Amino acid sequence: MLIYACTIFQEFSAMGDHHVHVIKILHTIFGISGNVFGILLFLAPMITFKRIIMKRSTEKFSGVPYLMSLFNCLFSVWYGLPFVSPNNTLLTVLASIGGALEAIYVLIFLIFAPKREKFKISGILFLVLSIFSIVALVSVLTLHGNKRKLLCGFAFAITCIMMFGAPLTVMRVVIKSKSVEYMPFFLSLSIFNSSTSWAIYGLLGKDLFIIVPNATGSLLACVQLILYAIYRDSKKKLDVEMEGGIGKSQNEIQRNTEASQLDCI
Repeated sequence: MLIYACTIFQEFSAMGDHHVHVIKILHTIFGISGNVFGILLFLAPMITFKRIIMKRSTEKFSGVPYLMSLFNCLFSVWYGLPFVSPNNTLLTVLASIGGALEAIYVLIFLIFAPKREKFKISGILFLVLSIFSIVALVSVLTLHGNKRKLLCGFAFAITCIMMFGAPLTVMRVVIKSKSVEYMPFFLSLSIFNSSTSWAIYGLLGKDLFIIVPNATGSLLACVQLILYAIYRDSKKKLDVEMEGGIGKSQNEIQRNTEASQLDCI
């Protein structure tokens, strides 16, 4: 899809200014689709957090991906503001919604996490808010024009790559345990759809700060989907084996009981 978009972009560029408005329309369309897929991405963890609330435990789930998502949302909102980067209002809209949701997820995680994990997440959260505050203040008070966009763009791109790279810890658990229980399929699919749409949006808008991190996100999401395809049946096989083992044990108990009754007779 990304390669196809590159081809379209090159064709339009060769045609000259006459078709610039077509590129603007495509830019808006992919921005809107990026918002739709992005909102689905931010809503995907609701299943996970419903489980956490019901079990009153974070189990083996990691809170780092949600912190990295919050970190990225803060810089996405900032980078999309008109006085930093023009024509990226759609990015600010999505990031505002996502930031609110990610803040709720982090709060829930802090409530139900073990003490050690709670301390770790709190420390990272403090670091995230401190870094964002420093960059935002520096960009407003000391930088102007292209220099401001450059600083905020680099911060946005780096945090975006960190967000997409955060699930690498979960991928390691999947490979080690040969189970996709802690890597939800719809979350990986949403990451792929969202990052691909935003990569094309950045391509049409000639914005490298949007293209590079989202293309990276598409690649990492592909790896997650491949892992899911490889290990998706492992949990089912384990459950069947456990059920078989329980059934076997119950049959043995029943046979022993019947044998004891016959001995008594």
